[in-house]
Amino acid sequence: MMKKEILGILLSIGIALCFSKGLQAQSASPDIKVYFSPHGGCTEAVIRAVKSAQSQVLVEAYSFTSEPIAVALIEAEKRGIDVEVILDKSQEQARGTEADLISESGIPTYIDSAYRIAHDKVMVIDGAKVITGSFNFTKSAEDFNAENLLVISNDPPLAAQYTTSWNQHLAQSHPYHPGKSHHKNGSRSRYYGPLGVRETEPTG
Repeated sequence: MMKKEILGILLSIGIALCFSKGLQAQSASPDIKVYFSPHGGCTEAVIRAVKSAQSQVLVEAYSFTSEPIAVALIEAEKRGIDVEVILDKSQEQARGTEADLISESGIPTYIDSAYRIAHDKVMVIDGAKVITGSFNFTKSAEDFNAENLLVISNDPPLAAQYTTSWNQHLAQSHPYHPGKSHHKNGSRSRYYGPLGVRETEPTG
C-alpha cells in the first residue's frame, strides 16, 4: 500500500474519531444533584452554581432573605455576569428581604404581581443549568424547613424551557423600586453598603 494511501486512511480515522467525540460531548447526559434541608447544603449548592456562571443568571424567587445568596449574585454581577431577578409581590414589603440590596447593587430586579403568589424558586444559569425545587432562597429554608433542591447541569433543552417561562413572567412584571422593603439591616448587608460598595468584613 502506498504511503499516501496509508496517510489518507489514518487521516480519515482521525477525523472520524474527532467527530465521534464531538457527538458524545453534545449528547452527554444531564448531571443531576439533589439536596435536602435543613442543613443539607442547599444554600452552598446555589452559591457554587452562581459562582460558576460564565454569562448569565436568571432568578425567580418567592421569598428571598438569604444574604449569602444575595451576595453571590452581587459578586457575579460585578464580574460581568448578566444577573436578573424576578420576585413575588410580597417582597416589596417583606421584612428581611434582600430586594433592596440586590437592586441597589445594580441587578435588574422585578416584581411579578400577576398571581396570588409567584411561587417559583428557580435559577437558570448559562442557558444550560437549572436550579429548582421547593427550596426558597431563605435562611429558614436552609436551617429549619424540610425542603428539596435540584441542580440540573448540562441540559440546554430544559434550560430553554425555563428561560421561556422566565421571559413570560418578565413580560408581566414591573421594576422593583428600592426603599420599599424593610431590610433587616436597613438596606445594608454585612458586606455591602447601600449602593453595593464593598465594605470591610467585620472581625470577631
